[in-house]
Amino acid sequence: MIRINLLPHREQARKARKQQFVSLSVLTVLLGGVIWFVGSTLIGARIDAQNSSNDFLKREIAALDKEISEIARLKEQTQSLLARKQVIEALQANRAETVTFFNELVKQMPEGVFIKQFKQTGKRITFTGLSQSNARVSQLMRNLDASPIFEKPALQEIKSASYKDRVVGEFILAVDVESAPVAEASAPAVAAKGGQ
Repeated sequence: MIRINLLPHREQARKARKQQFVSLSVLTVLLGGVIWFVGSTLIGARIDAQNSSNDFLKREIAALDKEISEIARLKEQTQSLLARKQVIEALQANRAETVTFFNELVKQMPEGVFIKQFKQTGKRITFTGLSQSNARVSQLMRNLDASPIFEKPALQEIKSASYKDRVVGEFILAVDVESAPVAEASAPAVAAKGGQ
């Protein structure tokens, strides 16, 4: 019988399998490394793109915030200018009304009646004055009632007083003004028709 030694053949097969295993292991490690590299590169690129997008959005948001604050500042300036314009328009409108008020007051004032002061609160004006007689105060009330701009005259008080060594009547009279100046005013002695 012929003897065949199979040991070298087995040894070669074992070496071939070992070499194949090492090659597959290296190939698997290389393939895993390539997959990891490609994956990390793609994910890094995505992260960089997202960061870039976030930075762009932050810059745009900051620019919009700046524009919003500028718009708010402009709105405040606009409101301030509108308020000034309304005050100027009110003053312009009241300028003519004040002249009309004083002209009408002088027209309605009977002889021998003097206004010491007056005070306006809204549409209500309160006069403090002197009169040579109570009849002249009554005449003033009738004149004011007949006036186109004065309405509802009401005598609040009348009493005796001394003025330049003469006894006169001191009165307080309230009246509504149809188109009165808006600002609250207090004026010193206004002498009307007639005099001492």
